[in-house]
Amino acid sequence: MKRSDGANVTNKLRHVVIEGAIGVGKTSLARRLAESLDGETLLERPEDNPFLDRFYAEPGRHALATQLSFLVQRTMQMQQLREGDLFRPRIVSDFLIAKDRLFAEVTLDDKEFELYEQVYRHMVSDVKHPDLVVYLQAPVGVLQERIARRGRRMERNISDEYLAALSDAYNRFFHAYEESPLLIVNASGFNPVEDDTDYQNLLDVILNMRGGRQFYNPLPAAWG
Repeated sequence: MKRSDGANVTNKLRHVVIEGAIGVGKTSLARRLAESLDGETLLERPEDNPFLDRFYAEPGRHALATQLSFLVQRTMQMQQLREGDLFRPRIVSDFLIAKDRLFAEVTLDDKEFELYEQVYRHMVSDVKHPDLVVYLQAPVGVLQERIARRGRRMERNISDEYLAALSDAYNRFFHAYEESPLLIVNASGFNPVEDDTDYQNLLDVILNMRGGRQFYNPLPAAWG
């Protein structure tokens, strides 16, 4: 690290989460941040969900199966963080387990959500909270542009309406979020993945977080 206090700060960041709506860039940023912190990544694996293709094609029909499959997958991934091992590697992940419920609220009807809620409460009751959450925000138009750029076949049918509902749900969720220190980042006009200056500025903000809630609104620059 370039900063003299970097080691002291990063020792406190054993588990960092990068969050945000589909297409905002959380996975790419998680990978780069893990490298800077000499850590490992814990990433979502949407390609392992056998229902996701069908959900994007027919959301109402396949929402419950898709959501339960993600819940099981994410809970199993979090098992490695439950042991309290002081020697486990530093982890940067691209999902917060609590956001699984956020997606369920957007996609499920009342009866389906009631069933999902019972399973959710049982499975995540002892999941540890991260040391820092970085929430990336961007408007729907920017999200759609980035989704199109990465060109995943299963994401071709994602509608503006779905992204808008998801973004609103994220904003409501993090407005009330108090379980971990939270950095809210306006990610619509900068590129911390490919631009070294943008990334270093964001990294400095992360390393200087002292708990609570903070907002970072960088000057706009071209994305990609």
